[in-house]
Amino acid sequence: MNGKDNLKRNKGGRKPKLNPSTHRHVFRLNDEENARLLSLFESSGMRNKAKFIVSMLLEREIKTIKIDLQAMEYHTQLTKFFGLFRSVGVNYNQVVKILYRNFSEKKAAAYLYRLEKQTIEMAVLCKNIIELTQAFESEYLLNDQKK
Repeated sequence: MNGKDNLKRNKGGRKPKLNPSTHRHVFRLNDEENARLLSLFESSGMRNKAKFIVSMLLEREIKTIKIDLQAMEYHTQLTKFFGLFRSVGVNYNQVVKILYRNFSEKKAAAYLYRLEKQTIEMAVLCKNIIELTQAFESEYLLNDQKK
């Protein structure tokens, strides 16, 4: 009876792992290899270096995230410009209403003619921006997806 009591008693401490890692391997790297390993480790996004090395050795799939800062900056600037472009459109409508309300028909038409010239220049600029964006996407973003 004394033997059964000992088996049932909690020994305390951590529960043993089902599949413990008991085999240890050591390897050495030179400076170049170490730098390459560390850069791969950082780009993988994994937090545990040992698990990263095991996954590299046993050919498990490792996900790497590559952030293109230039594309991100281009997108940010394009978004800001789009916001400005929309605000100009809203202001354009307000200016036309004010012109017809505060000035005579002839004077309003003269101011509207000037405004129309500026609008044409802005439309050409918008077309150039669209062409640049398409060139940027085809050269940088689509090439990265093929790789």
